Amino acid sequence: MSAAMSLIVPSALPAQTVEEQPLPNVGLDLPDGLTLFGSDDPNVRRATAVVNGSIITGTDVDQRMALIVAANGGEIPEAERARLRLQVLRNLIDETLQIQEAGANDIAITADEIGQTYARVAQQNGQGNAAAFDKYLRSINSSPASLHRQIQAELAWSRLLRRNISPFVNVSDDEVQSIIDRLTESRGTTEYRLGEIYLSATPENEQQVVEQAQNIVKQISAGGSFVAYARQFSEASTAAVGGDLGWVRPAQLPTSLAEAAQQMQANQLVGPIESPGGVSILYLIDKRQILTADPRDAQLSLKQMSITFPAGATQQSAQGLLDGFAQATQAIQGCGNADEVAATLNADVVNRDGVRLGDLPGPLQEVMSKLEIGRSTPPYGSLEEGVRVFVLCGRDDPRTGAEPSFDQIQSRLEEDRVSRRAQIYLRDLRRDAIIDYN
Repeated sequence: MSAAMSLIVPSALPAQTVEEQPLPNVGLDLPDGLTLFGSDDPNVRRATAVVNGSIITGTDVDQRMALIVAANGGEIPEAERARLRLQVLRNLIDETLQIQEAGANDIAITADEIGQTYARVAQQNGQGNAAAFDKYLRSINSSPASLHRQIQAELAWSRLLRRNISPFVNVSDDEVQSIIDRLTESRGTTEYRLGEIYLSATPENEQQVVEQAQNIVKQISAGGSFVAYARQFSEASTAAVGGDLGWVRPAQLPTSLAEAAQQMQANQLVGPIESPGGVSILYLIDKRQILTADPRDAQLSLKQMSITFPAGATQQSAQGLLDGFAQATQAIQGCGNADEVAATLNADVVNRDGVRLGDLPGPLQEVMSKLEIGRSTPPYGSLEEGVRVFVLCGRDDPRTGAEPSFDQIQSRLEEDRVSRRAQIYLRDLRRDAIIDYN
């Protein structure tokens, strides 16, 4: 628009005149005298969108894109990046609308609140503290300010929903009791812990949204972080927790999602799946039997024995020590003499109590579930990081399944209804917004 105005009303802008001098012959047929109207400084970033007067710049998009690129190890094709930029811009527009609506309702998020959440996100991403996370974000060409903005939008929107929607969502005692009765009747059947990325669609843009979902599935399957994509792209209220739906039964899901979940295995990703008002991508985190003891909830008491090798050790030079370690640990007949055996091997010993079987890596789970008390696992590890065994000192098996309480069920129903109304609320904000694109 500014470029057009400079041609229509040149007197309104200062003219920049280039000194007349012979021009090299570059085949562009340039005039000898050249006048530029207005300023075209490439170091000035113009607005990518203006949302009800609030500016979103290309830098904002770049910094948010950097988070997605980092979550995928930098392996995103250029054609895919162009599509992702459009989605990131849409997300930034939604965040702006959420912050504006919260402000219109006198809801303000303090810097301390943002900082506390930022510190938790830093720990979840293995950065330890906010200062280390700041350094990491800058190293990937993002910025702390970009993530602060996303956190501000999430906190503001959550507080707005609690004020304007949650008080008007009612779940009767009869509804909760009905679910408890169905749970009792369903004892022993399967429930699923699912992650979901939900993308809304209309008949006009359905094909575009499906293609977008297919591209997200492709990127996650290639090693991208499901949680990162859910936080950036999912339009459900669970986006703030990485798309985690918690434990759900098929009856609690739309038919299409329930059918897909029942065919999935743990750690499997499927989608896009048609769901009410859009499409979903599902990730099966885990599954278990309703109100039935889960063997993976067993609490283990362990001794961990480990040996290390000199730097630069080869498989051939370490083989003798490995064979001796394996032979000695397999001969252990109880935790009582594990310390003595470790001393003869010059091995380190660490006691680990209250370890949940299901929290161990898959291969170790399988071995440990069949291991007798007092016996050890086969050695595992590497020459660089050391070789270890676990000795099983005790096991407390779960007696009954975890039955959700009345309050937990009621809270879940309320969250589902708030989420549906939140989608309608945001849709209305988009419809009423004045958005200028550059």
